[in-house]
Amino acid sequence: FYFVMADVSGKLRIWDTTQKEHLLKYEYQPFAGKIKDLAWTEDSKRIAVVGEGREKFGAVFLWDSGSSVGEITGHNKVINSVDIKQTRPYRLATGSDDNCAAFFEGPPFKFKFTISDHTRFVNCVRFSPDGNRFATASADGQIFVYDGKTGEKVCALGGGKAHDGGIYAISWSPDSSQLLSASGDKTAKIWDVGANSIVNTFNMGSNVLDQQLGCLWQKDHLLTISLSGYINYLDKSNPNKPLRVIKGHSKSIQCLTVHKSGGRSYIYSGSNDGYAHYWDSETGENDGFSGKGHTNQVSRMAVDEMDQLVTCSMDDTVRYTNLSKRDYSGQDAVKMDVQPKCLAVGPGGYTVVLCIGQIVLMKDKKKCFAVDDLGYEPEAVAIHPGGGTAAVGGADGKVHLYSIQGTTLKNDDKALEAKGPVTDLAYSHDGAFLAVCDANKVVTVFSVTDGYAEHNVFYGHHAKIVCIAWSPDNEHFASGGMDMMVYVWTVSDPETRVKIPDAHRLHHVSGLAWLDEHTLVTTSHDASVKEWSISYN
Repeated sequence: FYFVMADVSGKLRIWDTTQKEHLLKYEYQPFAGKIKDLAWTEDSKRIAVVGEGREKFGAVFLWDSGSSVGEITGHNKVINSVDIKQTRPYRLATGSDDNCAAFFEGPPFKFKFTISDHTRFVNCVRFSPDGNRFATASADGQIFVYDGKTGEKVCALGGGKAHDGGIYAISWSPDSSQLLSASGDKTAKIWDVGANSIVNTFNMGSNVLDQQLGCLWQKDHLLTISLSGYINYLDKSNPNKPLRVIKGHSKSIQCLTVHKSGGRSYIYSGSNDGYAHYWDSETGENDGFSGKGHTNQVSRMAVDEMDQLVTCSMDDTVRYTNLSKRDYSGQDAVKMDVQPKCLAVGPGGYTVVLCIGQIVLMKDKKKCFAVDDLGYEPEAVAIHPGGGTAAVGGADGKVHLYSIQGTTLKNDDKALEAKGPVTDLAYSHDGAFLAVCDANKVVTVFSVTDGYAEHNVFYGHHAKIVCIAWSPDNEHFASGGMDMMVYVWTVSDPETRVKIPDAHRLHHVSGLAWLDEHTLVTTSHDASVKEWSISYN
């Protein structure tokens, strides 16, 4: 068994799925440019690919040698979709931005004629599994059905327009009698092709993000994908409510934190499009916060002692969100004078927010003190678990200590030397240590009880370290860097460490948090959240 995948650079890779390690069998570049669709013949010997090539928009070739078995011509713009009839005699159909579909016979596949029924881009063409029909769907809201062997028009679904908006995808039922369509009008529909009638209309919502961009009819499962990136399992017996919705981030995740509530551990994550999600750490079930929240990147988050999620964002606000409701409300957004980039929460209702060139002290959701003219750029902050002290890491390579006194912040005139510009810092849960990571790939741990004397220095990362988090056991801490590595260090012995290489393969680690002494959560700009079991040999 082999499967094929293609990407925006025009590369096509064929993988072997029979081995435990999926081996890369072949790699081809049929044309230079984005590949938008591909199809196999039913005997798995030929592959057709189409997209945004420079000299040509499509190719058909043998899967094992790459040699051509026909030409895809007849279009003068990007080809969006291709499909091959799954029964002999083979036929091939394409749909393009030139408002036309094209019909081919083969192999070798040769252009037969152009189909000009649509008035806008043709987004999708699909043959029925039995090969008797093929359908084309377009941005003009129409679906046309044709004879699979001759290419003659049979009908237009719905008589005229099938949807009120553009149609982005169609998928046939396994028995070839029905067709599922997904549209920008925020609905999906099931059509009885023989009777030319609607069987079901699925209303997916009223938001722009509820537009339906893709669909699949796989055995008994009907799936659509929304503009939000959510995957919906449709329920034929209840068209207004999907059976389940798979949610998550579709943009890079900037920060995360964890919180225990009612005996369960939850992970909270914030992304650069302003969304915050919560995840059940045991089941992976997740959802977004309801209501109107941040309008720009969520830069940092923490949970305070009142069970509120405190977040700061590039929209110049700090928000306090009740975790029992998980609902954004307008009154709990505090406007900052300058863009905030980091925050820390402490006992007594305190929050320290770092803005560009400014430190702001907040108490009980209100700003009460600001320190300007710092003489350095603040980058990261942590509040001692016992309260009273805030440690601020600067781009000047120092950690500056401040006392929280009532509603004021007082500079203690004590600066700890890190090994480079500070990127993150954290106190151990018992308050005994302060770990500081920097842009020079070093973690420095200071002993709080010994007057912040340097306790140990940890080397190992190959690039800038960006995040750090202490294990609940206070003996270990994790660091994540631009080298895509996560290390779990032992405070007393810099040589004893657990190494997680390629924790996130596509992007560097952007956040770390511990669920318990043996479970670490990481997140990254690859928009995924991962849980790791950590064991110390």
